[in-house]
This record gives sequence, structure tokens and C-alpha cells, in this order.
Amino acid sequence: MNHLPNPSFFQTRPARIALARQRFFEEGQAPTGVVGEAVFESWARCLRLHGDPHEPATFEPVTASRTQLALLKNRHLRQAWQDELPRLESILGTTPCAAMLTDATGVLIGSSCVGRSHEELMPVATRLGVNLSEDAVGTTAPGVAARTGKAVCVLGGEHFFDSVKEMHCAAAPIHDIRGGHAGVLDISSEQIPFAFDAAAVAGLYAGAIENRLLVAQSVEHLVIRFQVAPELLDSAMVGLVGIGLDGQMAWENGVARSLLGTAESPEILGGRALEARLGLGWAQLAALPSDGAAQLALPNGLKVWARAEMQARDGLRGLVSCSRQPLERPAPDPALETDGTTPASSTAPAVGDPAPTGQSAENPPAATQRVATLRLRESDLELIQKTLQACGGNVSDAAERLGVSRGLIYRRLRSAGQVEKAVAS
Repeated sequence: MNHLPNPSFFQTRPARIALARQRFFEEGQAPTGVVGEAVFESWARCLRLHGDPHEPATFEPVTASRTQLALLKNRHLRQAWQDELPRLESILGTTPCAAMLTDATGVLIGSSCVGRSHEELMPVATRLGVNLSEDAVGTTAPGVAARTGKAVCVLGGEHFFDSVKEMHCAAAPIHDIRGGHAGVLDISSEQIPFAFDAAAVAGLYAGAIENRLLVAQSVEHLVIRFQVAPELLDSAMVGLVGIGLDGQMAWENGVARSLLGTAESPEILGGRALEARLGLGWAQLAALPSDGAAQLALPNGLKVWARAEMQARDGLRGLVSCSRQPLERPAPDPALETDGTTPASSTAPAVGDPAPTGQSAENPPAATQRVATLRLRESDLELIQKTLQACGGNVSDAAERLGVSRGLIYRRLRSAGQVEKAVAS
């Protein structure tokens, strides 16, 4: 394979890229050492798709119905973007850059472009519904990131079409709760090269949007936030883990994977996966404080600061705080009453009572089983905690034993902070 001449003969990067383009598109020589592998592979794909790179690129919207579908389908992603947009606009406001958000296919669903006087392409390319995929406009950062699911920079002449060579773009992918590709955050500048590390900024804010999206999609998941410093729990650097109703880890973000380190596959760990990764079971993790943070010792030896939250299907979100200390029994809650059921007997064992000798949480005593199967009428947080403990932290099993919905259990857990304040007073 022939290689390009020594780059030292070309004093500027644009000149080297121009020569690489000429050699590749006219002579078929790979641009070794000049452009990155992601850009080179995109050039090759686009050459097959579009043929002549000298043809003008057309930034056209998809159909109105497809645009509306993209906006509706990605409403959680758009909300996460809108929540982060004020901060993003604040840091980019004095630069020549704008931010763009596309869905997983490359359709534009958000933009901060204001149409500066020197811009010609940006106002056209940043309309809602414009298709920025490789299939539509060739090699661009959002198009390559949407295609590969990887962060990428495409600068100047690295774009496939000559008519787009004035653009400078840095894009990073955003993932959803299933680990799939949800969208792309792109930072672009027209005519003026980046004067800062745009890739790092795009990656940071893509992570912040991704965190918001993961939490928004975690309906009836226990979400654990953790980091080595408590002040990072509300930042883009927070580690996030989602735990399902079955007590198993449902997802974790990239920061969480870095902090938790490598582990055996969930298939090997089986039901021990949660404790193997975080060191505690569901009920203990739900007992993390509702405000501030508490230290959590991870199985890998690292100590982090953590707190917990969850969201019910009705959209209500609250931090969970399950006190491990016996609480005074509050007044009966009408919301917990069910039709035609006799209240729990006053002789029922109180929460926090030790199990009789020879009996364990896996095989609870008959009295505990009898109380756990009664429908809740005057039940409180203590009974729920005891039932959760008897069920190994499995909310679904606890709800079945108590004859109530999982959402009711979650609401009672969320009210723990208020109960604690009442007891303290």
C-alpha cells in the first residue's frame, strides 16, 4: 500500500488533509496517519453511498410526520437536553459554537444555533427534523457518532462533501436505560476552528444528558447515586446504578462501571450480583439517606458517598429513607386501607423483634408469615421493612405477601423521611 508523503512537507493540518482527500478520492490511497480511522471508514462508506464528494451536500428535513414521531419518541431525551441546555448555552455563549441534539438515527431534535452573521450552513443544518446521518449528508461528527455509537471529531476537510469543509464538529453518543444508542450531542463551529477541547466538552455534557435520561427512564427502579466526594452526587461525574423490582441491577452508567471495576458476569453471580457489586441488598440500599449522603464501602475496597431515589409510574419522584430503628406506630393511613379486611392483630410481632432461635429471614416464623399475608390496613413502614427483609429485599414478593401494589410500598418508603421528622419532634 502506498503511503502519503512525510507530513513534515506540509506545514498545516488543512494542507495535509487536502492532500489526503486528493489521494483517497482520486487515487484510492488510504489516508494513513492523516485522518482517524473513524473518519477514513466513513469516507469509504460515503464514497459508496454518494459517489462524488464535490457534489453539494443538501441539509433537508425528513417528513413532517417522521419529525413529529422523532420528537414524541424521544421526549425523555429532549427533556434531559432542555434541562442541561441553560448550562451548555452559558459556557458556549461567548464562543462561535452551537450545540445540537439528534436522535439515534441522526435526525435533529434540538439545537442552540442563534444564526450568527458569518454562518451560512448552520442555520440551514440546525432546523428541527434535518437528517444529519451519513446517508443524507456524508461524513459529519453527528452522522458518524449516530452510525458507530462512538465519540468522534470531524474537522474542516475531514467532512466528506467539499461544501461542508468549513464546519468543525465534535460529537458524543448518549445511551439509554437498555444500554442502547439513544442519541448524539454535537458541538459545531462554522469557519472558526475550535479554540478549546470541544470533544471533552461534548463528552461531559453528553454524560450529563445521559444521566438525566437514565433517571427519567427508571420507572419503579431504585436509583443509587455515588461518588468519592459528596459534592459530585449532583454533577455529570456521578455514578448511577438502577436496581429493578426483582432486586437485580438493571443498568449502570459509565462512571459507575469505572468506580465498581470489573466483575463476573451477572449469569455467573446470579442472585448475588447486587451485593457482589455494591456490597448491600435492596433493602439496605433503600435505607441510604434521603438528603445529603452516607458513606458506602464497596466490595472492591473503595469508599464512596451515596444516596438513593426512585420514581413511581405516576411520575412522582422521592428520595428513599428507610430507618433501621423501630419507629412509633403512626395513626392509620386511609390510603393503605383495603376493602373488607380485618386490621392486623395487636398481638402481631413488632418490627425489629429478633427472630426466634433456629429461624432465619429465609424461613420466617409462622407469626411473621401470618402478619405478612394480612392485607394492609393500619400497616406502617415497620411492617413493610420486616416483610422486605423476610423476602430478601424483593419488592414484588413483599407486595404479593402484603396483598398491595408495589407502588403503595414505594410510597410508604418515600414517606419515611416525614415519619422520622414526626418521631424526632
